[in-house]
Amino acid sequence: MVGWRLWKAVVFSAALFSVHAIPTSDLLRVMGPQGINLWKLQQSSQAHDRAAGLIVQGTGKLNQGHSVEFPAYYFEQPLDHFSNNSETFAQRYWVSTRYYAPAAPGPVIVLDGGETSGEDRLPFLDTGIVDILTAVTGGVGVILEHRYYGDSIPVANFSTDSLRWLNNAQSAADSANFMANVKFPGIDEDLTAPGTPWIYYGGSYAGARAAHMRILYPDLVYGAIASSGVTHATIENWEYMEIIRKAADPKCSSHLENAISSIDSILAIPRMSTVLKGLFGLASLQHNEDFVSVLEGPLGSWQAKNWDPEVGSTEFEEFCEALGKPPFGISAANAHAPYGDPARMIKLPDGLSLDFAVLNYAKYIKDNYVSQCPESTTVEDCFGTFDDAKFQDTSLSQTWRAWLFQVCTEWGYFTTAPPDQKDPRIISRLLTLAYESRICQQAFPPGKHFSVPSMPNITAVNVLGDFSISADRLAIIDGEVDPWRPATPHSQYAEDREDTLTRPFKLIPNGVHHYDEYGLRNIGDEPEEIRKIHGEMIVFVMEWIKQWRFNKKLNG
Repeated sequence: MVGWRLWKAVVFSAALFSVHAIPTSDLLRVMGPQGINLWKLQQSSQAHDRAAGLIVQGTGKLNQGHSVEFPAYYFEQPLDHFSNNSETFAQRYWVSTRYYAPAAPGPVIVLDGGETSGEDRLPFLDTGIVDILTAVTGGVGVILEHRYYGDSIPVANFSTDSLRWLNNAQSAADSANFMANVKFPGIDEDLTAPGTPWIYYGGSYAGARAAHMRILYPDLVYGAIASSGVTHATIENWEYMEIIRKAADPKCSSHLENAISSIDSILAIPRMSTVLKGLFGLASLQHNEDFVSVLEGPLGSWQAKNWDPEVGSTEFEEFCEALGKPPFGISAANAHAPYGDPARMIKLPDGLSLDFAVLNYAKYIKDNYVSQCPESTTVEDCFGTFDDAKFQDTSLSQTWRAWLFQVCTEWGYFTTAPPDQKDPRIISRLLTLAYESRICQQAFPPGKHFSVPSMPNITAVNVLGDFSISADRLAIIDGEVDPWRPATPHSQYAEDREDTLTRPFKLIPNGVHHYDEYGLRNIGDEPEEIRKIHGEMIVFVMEWIKQWRFNKKLNG
């Protein structure tokens, strides 16, 4: 058993603040109310860096040069497609005519921007899936920004009432209206649907939307590609962490499983819980639920993995390495002893003895998360979630409110511990539905015209097909180890399907989240499994276009 002073003397290399790699919507989906706290810390950190000249807009791979080559345009949309309300808003979009040939017009490949600024999707117009498919078809590429995101915000604030037009039906109607009526700048030909074949692509939430568009508007959407499309909405999304637990390196999963079990046991002893939280730098955090939710932070980085090292995160692997690194005083041989073996234990001054993996976990959280809490602010201010007032700023600067509203009204996906105290697990049993969903009532008090339901109306999503959603020229593409796979048609709860050219059904080996959306300028430089999926996508899209041209010729 190693002493506490020796362990404290160990210095680990600092890692980047983890939430920098995780989009806002993913922070909220994985970490619920704690995700909002981390979003706020991220915004504060970025504002500080910009003020210090450490961030220069447009210098990263995801943004460099795209705004110059692809200027933004705007399309007028009704605020409410289902009433006589005359209010409208400007929906932003971008167009690539890089491969367009007016003499033989190709299809329009439209990528749904989903729950983020459309600017974040511009790489896919340049070197990703839109560029790949327009290159082989001679088509036009489009990024269509989703209402209430980026610069397509139709309201003056994000109050409950102002958000009431943010739902699946209105968003789908936006896309349909755009396809049927848009006039692309600089293009004389009429490329509206259904006179031109439109292929609708989306990844993740937008992947579900792509599938839904093929079902809802089959006359306008000739074909659709749902990549990691979460077509199954659910209230509790405990399977997300199960995918990570089973797919991660077994040693890392074992450390996580055992560390979380120890942490839950200690938190059940009031006099020891403060001691434990103090190791993580969170001694004064009032609620144990908030404490264990902070511990989820590094797990969210699994979804940020990518086959392209220029855009992917390696934080999960760094976190795993930190968990298993034996501190000074523990030999490599003893480090391989079973968890809880006396040779791995470190005795603390307060009479608590812990496996070094727990202490490594504590140091990682303290260095990478708690350190982001400003010295002038308490950890309760930074990481507490029980103060309703923290979540009631409705200004447009609070961009987290848009996706959370969708979560609370129609989509769900509250990340909870496995049911029935199922073990092993890598998150605390304290992460219950009551804790994770409380944010909906905190952030969205009843308005004059709209009230958020007590639980999301997931039927609004699942009625469109759920796991079984299917249609001719609807492609389903998922990742083998995507934590969202349980909510897609490749879920363990869904029936297997035949993979055909008309109804492609493909699973990318070792793929995580919408891996096919990313691409390199030279496809030949991509990893084998990515080259393969891109090649297969080219084949079935070309076959779809061939069918369309044949039918058009046949029908005159």
